Amino acid sequence: MNALRRGATSRATSRATSRCWALLILIATIGLGLFSRSPSVPHSSFLGQYAGDTLWAMAVYWSIRMVFHRAKIRHLAAGALVFAYAIELSQLYQSEWITPIRNHPLGALILGHGFLWSDLLCYATGILVAGAIDLTIQNTKRS
Repeated sequence: MNALRRGATSRATSRATSRCWALLILIATIGLGLFSRSPSVPHSSFLGQYAGDTLWAMAVYWSIRMVFHRAKIRHLAAGALVFAYAIELSQLYQSEWITPIRNHPLGALILGHGFLWSDLLCYATGILVAGAIDLTIQNTKRS
């Protein structure tokens, strides 16, 4: 009986640790993403043009990881990619009611303004990097 309790406690601790890692990485990713959009990073530079979108996709991955902490990395990555691509494709839709939302700073961060093919590549790259980090963390915990 005690072995069963210890096993359940160990799994609960592992889930909490997984969520804590995801939260810490999410906070760091958001911080880096906001910095990439600051005046300190020239918009015309490579980082200024692509880092924010890449980091946004990573933040999507880590947000999903926090909710579905037991899911396989490939499932998390697929879900994050579908979500990110759906947001990007939604930018092809223009209507009076959504423009004020996109013009608000928070709405702009989440929904963006206009469709760009390069954003799709940034999203795939960000999710691939997040998945690689996640895999590294999981492998480190196992050893």
